[in-house]
Amino acid sequence: MTLGRFVLKNALRNRRRTALTMISIAFSLLLLTLMMTTWRSFFMDKGSPGSALRVITRHKVSLNFFMPKAYRERIRTIPGVVHIAQYNFYDGKYKDNRSENFFMKFGTDPDEIFEVMTDWTIDPGQLKAWQRDQAGAIVERRLAERMKWKIGQRVLLTGSLYGVNMDLTIRGIYDAPSGNSNLLFNYRYIEEVNRWANSQSDLFVTRVESAEAVPRVMHAIDDMFRNSPQPTKTETEKGFELDFIAMMGNVKAFILSISLAVVFAILLVSGNTLAMSIRERTREVAVLKTLGFTSQAILAMFVGEAVTMSLAGGLLGVLACKGLVSVVVSSPEGMMLSAITVTPLTLVVALVVAALVGLVSAFIPSYRASRLQIADGLRHVG
Repeated sequence: MTLGRFVLKNALRNRRRTALTMISIAFSLLLLTLMMTTWRSFFMDKGSPGSALRVITRHKVSLNFFMPKAYRERIRTIPGVVHIAQYNFYDGKYKDNRSENFFMKFGTDPDEIFEVMTDWTIDPGQLKAWQRDQAGAIVERRLAERMKWKIGQRVLLTGSLYGVNMDLTIRGIYDAPSGNSNLLFNYRYIEEVNRWANSQSDLFVTRVESAEAVPRVMHAIDDMFRNSPQPTKTETEKGFELDFIAMMGNVKAFILSISLAVVFAILLVSGNTLAMSIRERTREVAVLKTLGFTSQAILAMFVGEAVTMSLAGGLLGVLACKGLVSVVVSSPEGMMLSAITVTPLTLVVALVVAALVGLVSAFIPSYRASRLQIADGLRHVG
């Protein structure tokens, strides 16, 4: 029998204890992987290449305040600005208030939005059909598949913010990076029936000529409206997302504290279990030494058992996390979280953490066991 098979058999000798320990480690690694995935998606993911050339302008005070629509043409005069489109949120409902019928709806300019969002793609014929139909709309492919919509289908929306009900016809289906699964309509539809909406805008999305020009354009936009009644705040697309996340509180501190608590809990669980297991095998260690096993072999055997058990539990945990994230982002409630994905690197890091937990928690009791004298081990009662 090889040392590897011997380690595996010893790890499974008390199957109930091993199973409970693996489940505890798996649940902890599920939480840890989820926290790492959230951290990477929120704070490390740089977004698509096109997003590096886009800046978003909103009211300086809050997203709840509007800006004059006339700002758009004034921003266009700033050197470095290539294209600019307005983006207005439409607070309307489709059918009813059930979660499966919820999706984000934005009014924009069909003539320029795809010049700004260069990483979005749509069939040219469908884009022209949308541009010709003021009551037309386009839908991101994942949303169209979820709602089972087809081109030419009517979508009735009941408005609340603008007091405008909309009868839209889907003219196209577009593809966009994760996190942009929306319905877009021609904002002139609302402007013609609501005089107030004709002069207001929620956001301006601007494409800049180069990444080097982005900081200069951002400062120029905010300087232009600094002393106006509606001052602005301009950010990169990633900065805007992080600013939106910050409204929920100190997300970074929350993720870090949860991650540290999870790692500490794993160490306690695995350390206690392994110390108990090794203490119960004191006489067995003495017998193994009598048969010729060296201290190094016994140390490797016990540490190998711990690492094997931790890796098995960690593997279950990361696979469960990957499945959980897939279910959440494919649900109606999770459509806005579609940018969150469990990357292979995150899985590898989680498994490395699991292996290190097994190694750290088992090393001290394993080392003590490997240094045990044969006579002391054979006299041990317990």
